[in-house]
Amino acid sequence: MSQDKKMLSKLLLFTVLSAMMYSAYAAETSTTQIDLPENQNSLSSPEVDGNLLYQIPSWIDATPTFFPQQSNEPIVPPVIETEDRTWVDRKQVKIKNWADRTSHKIDNWFGETDPDQPASATLRILLDNSWNKHDGYEIKPRIRGRIKLPTLERKVSLVFGDDSLDNELENNVAITNENASNLNNKTLDPQRTRENNSSFALRWSDFSKYIPFETDLDLGLRSGDDVYLRLKASKDWQLENDFKFHAEQIYRYGVDSENYLRTNLELIHARPNQAFLSNQLNLTYADEQDDDFTWDNNLFRQHQFFHENSFSYGLYTSGFLNNKDLRLNSWGPFMSWKQPVWREWLYVQGNLNYFNDHREDRSHFLSTMIRLEALF
Repeated sequence: MSQDKKMLSKLLLFTVLSAMMYSAYAAETSTTQIDLPENQNSLSSPEVDGNLLYQIPSWIDATPTFFPQQSNEPIVPPVIETEDRTWVDRKQVKIKNWADRTSHKIDNWFGETDPDQPASATLRILLDNSWNKHDGYEIKPRIRGRIKLPTLERKVSLVFGDDSLDNELENNVAITNENASNLNNKTLDPQRTRENNSSFALRWSDFSKYIPFETDLDLGLRSGDDVYLRLKASKDWQLENDFKFHAEQIYRYGVDSENYLRTNLELIHARPNQAFLSNQLNLTYADEQDDDFTWDNNLFRQHQFFHENSFSYGLYTSGFLNNKDLRLNSWGPFMSWKQPVWREWLYVQGNLNYFNDHREDRSHFLSTMIRLEALF
């Protein structure tokens, strides 16, 4: 057995054992109750006082802050009020209606449709802009769509566009992109853009009631000629003291790209109407990458000042394991801001980072990323 296959086997075994151990822990803690006196919360109990993890949120809450209170007040009008105001609004509605009509037509191919469960479509169009003094300015257009087909047995849908977007956590705080940089220092690389957005697949969701996870199984084609099979399993655990844990395991095998394995983990401390703490970690193994595996971690606090807004700040770290050599390659602070702008379906997100890169012999430097996203 090759070294790569041995490493993949170890990672798979580690992931499965970790999930089993955490499942057992979560099941135990979810059934354990702590009897508290009246008017006394869990933070003041002896068991909680002895747990450093439980004390950290209270320490942070005790620090002075100049940020405004949490709010869910909308700052943009709803689509129903703006759909006929301008040419752009009318185009947005037209594209969305076209996508829904297309989903109905595709659904009709597989049998008689049910008016109570109509087909539907969602479409994301993204424009990622990045700049730093070393790599210059780069633009990456991205698209991701999904067409739900309720006529078929089980929960089947058609997904298309940049499949790497599905490898991220749903509430990923950073603007990330697994695709390679543009060729020859091009600001915009049309050929690579077409290749990155050419994936399509049939997806079976929650295909078995006997599996205690949410599941997606994809069979499709990516990067032009890479036939692949992809499995994603995820689960949420609600823990005591306002903590919750989310885990995702992704495995993909492509005829050309071969093995790809990614683990996403997120631990959140969230109380109603309060800023929350989060730690997001991902581990990646891929036959296409040079390292045995890579990892990225974001530890941050996030505020919401109005509806669909997020303001985050924290510490980023990343590294790799290569030939048994585990390295911290990059670290530094970051800030992120995301909000709807002008309309309910149009978003802007900006990230300001101050990271280093040991492998490229780069000391800490400023970098910026801005994402424009339209939903249809």
